[in-house]
Amino acid sequence: MLKKTKNVNLVIMLFVITLFQLTCLFTLVSKSAEEFKTSIIITFGVYILVEYLYFIIASLGLKRKGFEVELIAFLLTSIGLSITASVYPDKAIKQLVAVLMGIGGFIFLQWLLRDLKRVMALRIPAAIIGVGALLFTLAFATFTNGAKNWLYIGGFSIQPSEIVKAIFIFVGAATLEKLQSNKSLTKYIIFAFACVGCLFLMSDFGTALIFFFTFIVISFMRSGDIRTLFLVCTVVLMGGLLVLLFRPYVANRFAAYGHVWEYFDTSGYQQTRTMIYSASGGLFGVGLGNGKLRNIFAATEDLVFGVVCEEFGMIMGFLIPVTYCIIAVWAVVNSGKAKSTFYSIVGVAASAMMLFQTMLNVFGITDLLPLTGVTLPFVSKGGSSVVSCFCLLAFIKVIDTRTYASFKPDTQRPQKVQKAKSGGAEK
Repeated sequence: MLKKTKNVNLVIMLFVITLFQLTCLFTLVSKSAEEFKTSIIITFGVYILVEYLYFIIASLGLKRKGFEVELIAFLLTSIGLSITASVYPDKAIKQLVAVLMGIGGFIFLQWLLRDLKRVMALRIPAAIIGVGALLFTLAFATFTNGAKNWLYIGGFSIQPSEIVKAIFIFVGAATLEKLQSNKSLTKYIIFAFACVGCLFLMSDFGTALIFFFTFIVISFMRSGDIRTLFLVCTVVLMGGLLVLLFRPYVANRFAAYGHVWEYFDTSGYQQTRTMIYSASGGLFGVGLGNGKLRNIFAATEDLVFGVVCEEFGMIMGFLIPVTYCIIAVWAVVNSGKAKSTFYSIVGVAASAMMLFQTMLNVFGITDLLPLTGVTLPFVSKGGSSVVSCFCLLAFIKVIDTRTYASFKPDTQRPQKVQKAKSGGAEK
């Protein structure tokens, strides 16, 4: 009876999401120019088809259970696709391709993470790839909107730092799982400082802050050594102060923080318009495509939360950050049930990274924090961003033991934990 009830709930939730997607599709088609109608129909048609194929194969073919995180991701991505197709109808299919790549990465990582021996073997190559990608970006990228973090290859723009987010968590969890000592923490500190240092040199301070916050979460989960982490935080703080001292233009980027209304038509332009138009949407919004914030620069990227509030309403705007909070709480609560410390670390770290990035985005455009230019997970336009989000979702997914029927027990785990799992049967 319980199994049937869960299946019914899945079907109902999937139906509600599909209804929302079809409503957005019909709205977009009715308001789009004739030349874009076909591409928008293809975008939503393919996306809905992929959704149903995923759930049918996973639930009926692979006998998997528990699809809460996927449902949340598909809903948030639908909002992002709708806004992108509304503002840039010519880029709808391009964004769809990125979403499909993200779903592919999500499925691949679920397979990869099932074998802990394979995970441990890949930690060093992954670290080399991650640092190498950032160094390559530092050498060959061009400055875009004040940060040197974009590569342009064959007409496509790639932001390697977004993909390195998943590598950063993967390497940290695998390294600290392999060697349960201060030596392993030292290795991860070196890797983390290399990544954060590259991001600082790129002037990508928002992403650097996200990486550092994630480093603190991973290190504390594995070591619990508050003194070491306090020392690391102190060193980073001193480094940040030196950057502000010797590079005044960095400080100038945050000069409007807390005073955006004083810079209404200059450096506070984006935040003030976001707050005005977000409030004008009321509880239920002015309707998809009817907002004014969409005409402001970076409306579908940095300011997309404001577009959601204006066009979908404050209720939807409130539910989005709450959703990320629910994912983070779910990850923490269920981390103790995971079959390995590695799964616990990657799941909690990924959810923490996603939540922290959401806070930087939402609080940045509302002037509660400095505007750092980070994206809103799953919702903001950008191929690299959405692929990264689905990879992080795979880390969260592995916590859920309902996903796999045949996990191998983790021989890396301390004997005391193994006894606790078996209910003390070896006493």
